[in-house]
Amino acid sequence: MMVIMWKKFKNWLNQNFDNKEDRLRDRYLDIKNHEVTINGLDYFLAKAVIPDIPEILGIERAVYGGQTPWDDKAFQNEISRKQDRFYLVLRRNDWLVAFIGCNLNFETKDCHISNVAVAPNFQDHGLGYFLIAKIVKKARELEFNKVTLEVRVSNEKARSLYKDLGFREAGIKKGYYNDDHEDAIDMVMDLTEEPGIEE
Repeated sequence: MMVIMWKKFKNWLNQNFDNKEDRLRDRYLDIKNHEVTINGLDYFLAKAVIPDIPEILGIERAVYGGQTPWDDKAFQNEISRKQDRFYLVLRRNDWLVAFIGCNLNFETKDCHISNVAVAPNFQDHGLGYFLIAKIVKKARELEFNKVTLEVRVSNEKARSLYKDLGFREAGIKKGYYNDDHEDAIDMVMDLTEEPGIEE
């Protein structure tokens, strides 16, 4: 009798606690593709899929002077990993104009933004702010403790945006970038103490 009760208790425990991570992931990361309005313009927000990769690489080339810091295979690997990666794209009139991606570590409760880029013609329209705010909101919903990212020391514009969003500088990674070995600044948003940000 005790063995049966113990098995029932273990099953109940597994269903109600061990699967919390899966339930949070299913609830908050299974977003429906939909229209959003950012600074008076309509865009289409969607989860990134493999066919988006050529356009994502096109944005990288436009933003990084013809270079693609991540190649086709790297993006395929990232977008295919549904358990611990989350990528979003923004489209305007069916053109992919911005994207963001993050790594989700459910053990450490850390959301690391690994990639964010906006097509040059759409910069300074609030798209980067919108996408980062969306990822921060998802991290909060997943009950994560922090959101992290790296930014080039020379990228004053991005650093200013991240600070406006509530990130703080937390250290330097020397020679972090492969192309020119520029230093990166580690930036952190502590979700246990920071107020929510508006999307």
